[in-house]
Parts: sequence; structure tokens; C-alpha cells
Amino acid sequence: MPLISVSMYPGRSKEQKAEFAAAITEAAIKILKTKKGHVIIVYKENPKENWFMSGEPL
Repeated sequence: MPLISVSMYPGRSKEQKAEFAAAITEAAIKILKTKKGHVIIVYKENPKENWFMSGEPL
């Protein structure tokens, strides 16, 4: 049962999240050979000020 975590900045609409989750689910079904009902997508939204790369804020 794939559990896929997506981290991103806040601000996407419910519709955007649903569309992205559907696309991720379809990819998981095709690539991982799993069933649709076995794919779980979790969104973690963190403010931009919490994101850093190479010690520098994004």
C-alpha cells in the first residue's frame, strides 16, 4: 500500500490538490502495479519561510 507524502507551500486550491492526487495515483497504479484503492496521498503544507536549501532560505 503506497503512502505518498507531498510537501509544498500553502495556497493550492482543493481542486488543484485533487487533480494532482489523481495524477499521482494513476502513475502509482501504472508504475508500482498497485490498485487504486491502495494508494494514499498526504499533503503537508509548510510556509515558505520554513524551506531551506544548502542552508539558505528558498
